[in-house]
Amino acid sequence: MTIGKKMPKIALGAWAWGNDGTFGDNYTADQIKPVYDTAMANGLNLWDTAYVYGMGTSEKILGELTKETNPEDVIVSTKFTPQCEDGTPQAMQNMIDGSKKRLGVDIIDIYWIHNPMDVEKYTPMLIPLAKSGQIKSIGVSNHNLAEFKKAEEILGQAGLKIDAVQNHFSILNRSSETSGLLQYCKEKGITFFAYMILEQGALSGKYSSKNPFPEGSDRANTYNPMMNSIDSIISAVNKIAQAHNISAAQVCTAWASAKGTLPIIGVTKKEQVEDAAKAAEVVLSEDEISRIEKAADEQKISTIRYWEKEMK
Repeated sequence: MTIGKKMPKIALGAWAWGNDGTFGDNYTADQIKPVYDTAMANGLNLWDTAYVYGMGTSEKILGELTKETNPEDVIVSTKFTPQCEDGTPQAMQNMIDGSKKRLGVDIIDIYWIHNPMDVEKYTPMLIPLAKSGQIKSIGVSNHNLAEFKKAEEILGQAGLKIDAVQNHFSILNRSSETSGLLQYCKEKGITFFAYMILEQGALSGKYSSKNPFPEGSDRANTYNPMMNSIDSIISAVNKIAQAHNISAAQVCTAWASAKGTLPIIGVTKKEQVEDAAKAAEVVLSEDEISRIEKAADEQKISTIRYWEKEMK
């Protein structure tokens, strides 16, 4: 990527910090500070957020945490969400201005279009941001291969390129791989950021059919009905975890790394950061990768969420 900073093996996600009903919790900068400090001490300095995560709440918390950090020591990633634009010709400029203010920065390291709503309309809005130096790298999120290539074509005409893709990718949702998008990124040298690799905790090993998500959140409504199927997948994952003396969550993270992606781990606790740092060093064998994927494929469950689609 062209941000001019060394990339860590794992990125950390701040979606849950701006709770939008998905996770069922609310957080403050004071609560997250030990998480931030632990991450930075372990070299995990890439933070992924978005305006839509709590309508600025997540960005504001991250900005409070990074204000004492040298800008060269932290990588800030945030997003333009088309559904939240203000309807003006300067919609993307206005949104990034708000993001920069909340984050306390003048330049965004990685700026994403959050989803492919009207690629022809919104992709060109990235051009003046990049040309004026307000963003270092361009990313697109939740785009399938055709949408990616259309965005790539639009930016290419302006002498710009896409540096990164960010899609939902886990052992339960490999459509970015089966569609050819992941391979295309590898061939073009584009960093593929994999989000929801732990399926919002459903693959962490913490939850099961006997210990489901607490009621009252969107993830509880989504994953609790399929927990019996997930139990059998976690059972297979745990056998590999035991062989490496690590957790199920670390196995799933190592799997995502082995597939050639840069995993994003959502963090709200120090322990999650410590697990992520250890997972970055785990190397799975081809046989272990195959066993994980076979266990998941046998269950035939879909975790594609309401804002997403199959990456055909």
